[in-house]
Amino acid sequence: MSDLPRRAVTRTAKLAALPLGFAGRATWGLGKRIVGESAELVGRELQQRTAEQLFKVLGELKGGAMKFGQALSVFESALPEEVAGPYRAALTKLQEAAPPMPTRTVHGVLKERLGDDWHELFLEFEDKPAAAASIGQVHRAVWHDGREVAVKVQYPGAGDALLSDLSQLSRFARLLGPLIPGMDIKPLIAELRDRVSEELDYGLEAQAQQAHAEEFAGDPDVMVPAVVHQCDQVLVTEWVEGIPLSEVISDGTQEQRDRAGQLLARFLFSGPARTGLLHADPHPGNFRLLPGSGDSTQKEQWRLGVLDFGTVDRLPGGLPAPIGDSLRMTLEGDARSVYELLCEEGFVKESIELDPDAVLDYLLPIIEPAQVDEFTFTRGWMRSQAARIADPRSPAYQLGKRLNLPPAYLLIHRVTLSTIGVLCQLGATVRLRDELEEWLPGFLPEEEHAAEA
Repeated sequence: MSDLPRRAVTRTAKLAALPLGFAGRATWGLGKRIVGESAELVGRELQQRTAEQLFKVLGELKGGAMKFGQALSVFESALPEEVAGPYRAALTKLQEAAPPMPTRTVHGVLKERLGDDWHELFLEFEDKPAAAASIGQVHRAVWHDGREVAVKVQYPGAGDALLSDLSQLSRFARLLGPLIPGMDIKPLIAELRDRVSEELDYGLEAQAQQAHAEEFAGDPDVMVPAVVHQCDQVLVTEWVEGIPLSEVISDGTQEQRDRAGQLLARFLFSGPARTGLLHADPHPGNFRLLPGSGDSTQKEQWRLGVLDFGTVDRLPGGLPAPIGDSLRMTLEGDARSVYELLCEEGFVKESIELDPDAVLDYLLPIIEPAQVDEFTFTRGWMRSQAARIADPRSPAYQLGKRLNLPPAYLLIHRVTLSTIGVLCQLGATVRLRDELEEWLPGFLPEEEHAAEA
């Protein structure tokens, strides 16, 4: 009972066609140049065709293919501007929409999981999905007690599709590498694959979401919808009405962009401190900008609605203190202490010796937003960072290749990078240092922290 393209041979054939398509278009582009067309025009057309094919296939397949596309989507700020446009348009489609499951399939899942009389649980149920994601889609409904709810229904066969796609994508990760300069695609795919079982478990998702809903209940800045009902393949939560972050990115006012950026940074650092959990899927489709109870024309009245807790990192003590310690010592210019801490935590392997001052020079541009009271995140800044780290001729590239990312920090690193990517898409001016001082263990010296407490 599945309308997801499930058979491994079908999905593999579609995914395997992608690198062949890339190669074919490269040959086509060379031919166009030989007959005299501008290299710039040919390059743009080539990028556009590649983007269209890549994300059309990823969106159609849902599963791991779409999950991978969503993970990439927050990094489009790192692409050179002349090629970012086509990717931006194709990626944005993945954040909010995908081809829907047929109604008969949705009803079949609800009947199997909620019982033959599932209709009686709802006063209203919209068959047309309000949103679609990598392993399920969301329907708007009214619960039997009158509450507006979001009903998340998992695609039948989603688990097999996720694993099959990610295995296939990992086989040609090297070919996908140029999509995002400076980013190693293979570990990203491996990490997505490692978390498949968690993502499929709506029980775990319900627990994580309810923990956040209770902690942020009544919060003036962040709103998390409460869980109403959960069972295998079905999750019912309160409905959240607001402006999708993708719309703020494309059409929002500067006030909306700045407020959304500030709240996104606040949630990134305060969530682990307050709940012991890190929301680990920060693409724009999972956030809404909600008008507050007061005058919504005032930027401080907007709140951030947070959705989808299918992927979380469990951090009982909050974010690890060595992150704050190393940031503080880097800002203080204490190269030797930073280097010793990185060695201690496994960022520098025992067999490798690096120059502490060179490590400090490598880190300082990355943490520029924490050096000032407020920082404007831009696509240009993101591109300059990506170019510095991705250029094989640069010292930063050479040093970066010798650093190691310990498993305990892998998801934290990706979530932080992804959030920075979204901030750059927003073009938001953010007081990041305020959030670090408030929520990041180790960022303030012990005596200052004790005085503030």
